[in-house]
Amino acid sequence: MSSIAAIVAEIAEEMRGETERGAVASYIPPLACISPDKFGIAVVMVDGTVHAAGDAQEPFSIQSISKVFALTLALGAVGDQLWRRVGREPSGSAFNSIVQLESEQGIPRNPFINAGAIVLCDVLLGRSEPREAIGQMVRFVRTLAGDDEGSIRIDEAVALAEQDTGFRNMALANYMRAFGNIHAPVERVLGVYFHFCALAMTCCELAMAGRYLMNGGRVDGHSIITPSRARRINALMMSCGHYDNSGDFAFRVGLPGKSGVGGGILSIVPGVASIAVWSPGLNGSGNSQLGTLALERLVQRTGWSVFEPRA
Repeated sequence: MSSIAAIVAEIAEEMRGETERGAVASYIPPLACISPDKFGIAVVMVDGTVHAAGDAQEPFSIQSISKVFALTLALGAVGDQLWRRVGREPSGSAFNSIVQLESEQGIPRNPFINAGAIVLCDVLLGRSEPREAIGQMVRFVRTLAGDDEGSIRIDEAVALAEQDTGFRNMALANYMRAFGNIHAPVERVLGVYFHFCALAMTCCELAMAGRYLMNGGRVDGHSIITPSRARRINALMMSCGHYDNSGDFAFRVGLPGKSGVGGGILSIVPGVASIAVWSPGLNGSGNSQLGTLALERLVQRTGWSVFEPRA
């Protein structure tokens, strides 16, 4: 067993003993039913080696982690024109805040808050039908993860619950529509958004899907995006990937990362590893409490922080 495998197994065992596990996202009923005792971790190395422990093979709702893949697709669709409609700065506000939209003329601060991701969905919808945009996302993530069996899917029960409880997201979309930054009918854009958030994946699949960001935009010898675009997406994950908790995550972990209220975190060590952790209990900012702790311990034991000097 390699040292990384030993560290991963050790961390999973430590997480089993933690008593402060956070609170699950109760405002989405299917997520409220998930046991806070769950914990999974998967690390995919640049050579393709996979180290996993805990509940790493159990599917969970990736929620806002899907925004990383939506951003990649939107940049592929419209390139840097995207930045006319979405900013690149940390928000300093909650993921579903509407406060800044009025003073900033309906332009979301970044693509990883809810308002920004709704604009991404509007871009990807274009003149297509929602089912086509949703299908494009599912195929893209399956390709990234090497999911030949099609096990990565949309959890329709979660998507329906998102729609039934997503009043604040509806407000965000309508507000941006009033400023002219949402072009398609709001209900169609939100249908795409809710389905993106309802993607269900395992830690192993999610870590595999993040390989292109670890490897300069390439997967299995094929170019997915340019190295400069991969670098910029990683930069946005570092500065904006954990909402108003992004600074603390950078301080504690020191890696690009994107969280979701399903309890998952995708984190990237450029040139080294793609990491996925999952524990459904959240801290006060809506990020996985044990997932963050596990990543902090992983970085402490490996020296993988991007702020560590390289030999």
